[in-house]
Amino acid sequence: MPSLKDVRTRIDSVNSTKQITSAMKMVAASKLRKSQNAINNMRPYAAKLNEILQNLTASLDQESMGIYGQEREVKHVLIVPITSNRGLCGAFNSNIIKAAQQLINVDFADQNAAGNVHVLTVGKKATDHFSKKGHKHIGQHDDLFNALNFANVFPLAEELMQRYANKEYDRIVLVYNHFKNAATQVVTSEQFLPVSSNKEEFTVDLNADYLFEPGKQEIVEELVPTILKVQFYKAMLDSFAAEHGARMLAMSQATDNATELIKALKLQYNKARQAAITNEILEIVGGAEALKNG
Repeated sequence: MPSLKDVRTRIDSVNSTKQITSAMKMVAASKLRKSQNAINNMRPYAAKLNEILQNLTASLDQESMGIYGQEREVKHVLIVPITSNRGLCGAFNSNIIKAAQQLINVDFADQNAAGNVHVLTVGKKATDHFSKKGHKHIGQHDDLFNALNFANVFPLAEELMQRYANKEYDRIVLVYNHFKNAATQVVTSEQFLPVSSNKEEFTVDLNADYLFEPGKQEIVEELVPTILKVQFYKAMLDSFAAEHGARMLAMSQATDNATELIKALKLQYNKARQAAITNEILEIVGGAEALKNG
C-alpha cells in the first residue's frame, strides 16, 4: 500500500495536470468560436458556388468543362490528408490517417501496387506518419494553419490544379474532418479533381438555364478554378474548426477524469491516514498496558 507521502504527491501531480487541461480547454473554446464563425460564414457561399458548378457539369459536356472536368482512366492518384500540427485532440488525427490508409490500401490498391499513389500532407501529424511509413510522400504544407486565410491557401490549391492539368495525376482526393458541431467531426474523403459529375451526390437543377457573357468558354475557364479554390479553402476551414472542437472535447474529458481521480486519491489518502492513526492508538494502548502489567 502506498505511503501517505506518495498519495499526497500524486494528488498534487493530478491537480497540476487538471489545471493545465482546464486552461487548454478554455483556450480551445476561444479558438473554436472564431474558427466556427469562419466556416459558418463560408459555407453558404461555397455551397452556392458548388451548386452552380454541378449545374454547369450537368448542362455541359466534358470538353466544354475544360481540363478540370475531364475524366481519365485512374492510373496516378494523389491523396491529400489534412491533419493538425499539434496533438491532444483525441482521435482527430488518427482518424484522418486511417481514412487515408484505407484509400491507399483498398480503394486504390491496384494503383498503389504499381507505385502510383502519392501523398501530399497538410499538417505535421500527417507529415510525421506518411514520411516515415514508406509511402511516396511528395511534399508537405505544415505552415498553413499558422495563418489560415485564402491568400495563403490558394497557392496550394493552384498547385494541385496544375498537377492535374499537367496529367501528373488522374484523381486527387482530399481527406479531412468535416466540422458538424463542437462534439462531432465527420471524416470526409472528397474528390477534388476531376470535378465530380455524379448527379446523385448533389442537388442539381436540371432546369437551370445559363446565359454566358462574354462567352461560354471564357466564363467556364474563369469560374471553375475559382470554385475549386473556394472548395479547398472550405475544407481547410472545416478541418481547423474540427480540430479545436476535438481538442476542447478531449481537454474537457481529461479535466473530468482528473477530477474523478483526485476524489479517489483523497478517499484513499483518508483511509490510509485513518489506518495510520488507528495503528498509533493501538500501539499507545498496547504500551500503556505493558507498563501497567510490568
